[in-house]
Amino acid sequence: MRVHKLTFAALAVAAGLSLTACQNDNAGTGQSDPSSPSSASSSGGGSDSGSSDQGGAKNSAGTSSTTNSGGTGTAAGTGSNANAKVSKCRTDELEITAMDNTIDGDPDGTVVVTLTNHSGRDCTISGYAGVDLKTSAGSLSAKRTGQQAGSAILKNGKSTYFPVNYPFNKSGGSGVRITGLVVTPPDETKSVTLNWPGAATLPVTDGSGSPVKVGPVGSAGQGG
Repeated sequence: MRVHKLTFAALAVAAGLSLTACQNDNAGTGQSDPSSPSSASSSGGGSDSGSSDQGGAKNSAGTSSTTNSGGTGTAAGTGSNANAKVSKCRTDELEITAMDNTIDGDPDGTVVVTLTNHSGRDCTISGYAGVDLKTSAGSLSAKRTGQQAGSAILKNGKSTYFPVNYPFNKSGGSGVRITGLVVTPPDETKSVTLNWPGAATLPVTDGSGSPVKVGPVGSAGQGG
């Protein structure tokens, strides 16, 4: 009987040790469960990060594509603008004439200068033309009136105008004889010389300044 009791006791001890080992294994498995979501989260974060990096690469590629596309658009636009650009009117492209436009009762005389575009293309014109009167006393430059000068596109075949105002010679003397009108279009250096259509003489001045005034291009209409 003693032998049997010892055997049973040994079996009980062995069973106890086996049970303890099983419990330790179960405890280890239980600890690995919380770490699994953490690893998944980290993996997910890595996956998200990878996705973000890939997205960044796509965005970078997209930006590069957009930049290239934009560059092409800009170049095309520049070409289009260059083709559509309207350059300024040149003296050789303008037919320039002058006519007396003085109205009875006006205190001063008026000559209207007409600029007609015969270039075969549209051109831009703005500002003041240079105006000089040839006189028996030498060249006399007209002063600007100071009016605001606008910019305009002068269509092919169309005209624009500006006035030249001058004082009448009421001195009773011979005055200063006018022999010609010299016109230089705005932003040009080449001039044209016209016959003077206004009164034959100007009053003699005291040298205080030119009595002749010129308005900006577009400030006078035909016949007005």
